[in-house]
Amino acid sequence: MSDPHTVTVSIFDKDYQVACAPGEIAALRESAQYLDAKMRELKSSSNVFGLDRLAVMAALNIANDFLSESQKTNDVVANQKNEIQNLNGKLDLALRRLKSGQD
Repeated sequence: MSDPHTVTVSIFDKDYQVACAPGEIAALRESAQYLDAKMRELKSSSNVFGLDRLAVMAALNIANDFLSESQKTNDVVANQKNEIQNLNGKLDLALRRLKSGQD
C-alpha cells in the first residue's frame, strides 16, 4: 500500500481510524456504511446484545451472502463455458462440412 491515508469511519455510532490507499477511500467508506446498516438491521430484528456479538453476527451474514453470490457467479461461469464449448463444437463441425464440400 503506497502512501496510506488515515480515514475515519463510523460504524454503529463508534468511530474507527483505518489506514487506506488513496484510491480505496470511497470503497472503504461504502463498506463501513454497509456494515453499519447490517448491524442496525440485526439489532432491530433480533435479541443480539453487545457490540462484539452484533459485529460477528453481521460479519457472518455478510460472509454467507458473499459465498452464496460467489457460488451463483461460479455456476453462471460454468454454464457459459459449457455453452461456449458447445458453440465451438458446432462451428468446428460446420467448418469441416464447408471444407469437405470444397474438396
